[in-house]
Amino acid sequence: MNRGTGTDAGAEAGAEAVVLRRARAVDARAAADVWLRSFATALPTVVRPRSDSEVRAYFRHVLVERHETWVAEGADGAVAGVMVLEGAELSQLYLAPERRGRGIGDRFVALAKERRADGLSLWTFQVNAPARRFYERHGFRAVEWTDGDRNEEREPDVRYEWRPRSA
Repeated sequence: MNRGTGTDAGAEAGAEAVVLRRARAVDARAAADVWLRSFATALPTVVRPRSDSEVRAYFRHVLVERHETWVAEGADGAVAGVMVLEGAELSQLYLAPERRGRGIGDRFVALAKERRADGLSLWTFQVNAPARRFYERHGFRAVEWTDGDRNEEREPDVRYEWRPRSA
C-alpha cells in the first residue's frame, strides 16, 4: 500500500480552497475512503491485495497513529486528499477523484518538500503514467524500475527521488 496516485494536472487553473492539516484519529476512515476511491479510479487494472476493512484498519492503526499523516480538508469539511510521510519517503498521496486537478496535489508535494527539505523518495506503479508525469513535473526523477516482486500488488513499479538543488 505505498504506490501513490499523485495526480493533480492543471492545478494552477483551478486552485481549490482547502486546509492541509495533520490527520487526527477521527480522520482515519475518511482518509482511507479517499484512498479506496482514488485507487479504484486511477489504478483499475491493479489488483488490490487488501479488503476495504483491512485498508481502513491500516489507516486507523498504522498511518494516522504512527506516521506523519496529513489531510486536505475542503470548505465543506470533507477530506479531499491524504498524504503520508514515513521518514524520508512520501508513502501515500491520494486525492478524491472529484477533487483532482485543483492544486491539492501540488500543495501536498510542496508541504512534503518543506517537511523533508533534505530529500524525498516515493514509489508509484509503472502503469500510472499520470502520477509519473506529476512527480516528474515536481522535480522527482526515476531511479529504480522493478518487476513488482517486492510489492503486495505484484505490479511493476518505479522509485523516484527528489533532492534539493545545491546552493
